Amino acid sequence: MSKQIISTDQAPAAIGTYSQAVKVDKTVYLSGQIPLNPATMQVVEGGIEAEIKQVFDNLSAVCSAAGGNLQDIVKLNIFLTDLSHFPVVNEIMASYFKTPYPARAAIGVASLPKAVGVEMDAIMVIQ
Repeated sequence: MSKQIISTDQAPAAIGTYSQAVKVDKTVYLSGQIPLNPATMQVVEGGIEAEIKQVFDNLSAVCSAAGGNLQDIVKLNIFLTDLSHFPVVNEIMASYFKTPYPARAAIGVASLPKAVGVEMDAIMVIQ
């Protein structure tokens, strides 16, 4: 088993004791991303749509740093503080992914770091 830590300045730096991603053989475990602008480390403005897009952009940057892309994600977990935003997630996700879509869960939570409305983590397999 080979274990490699994945890091990129194109996604927000970790705000805790974790790595952006860990690659084990061909599987990459992506840590949760919240809607932070990687350049400023501030939460993006513009509401939940802007937050969701920033999270997908952040995940995409980490996927790229690991040698893959969003299409290589096999499992996506979405955490929302308001499950009424679920249709918005679906709409925006359709612009970032193409079929076949990854397996996915959407989980309602009471709160997230920095009081954001969305966080996502993922598992990616690189061929």
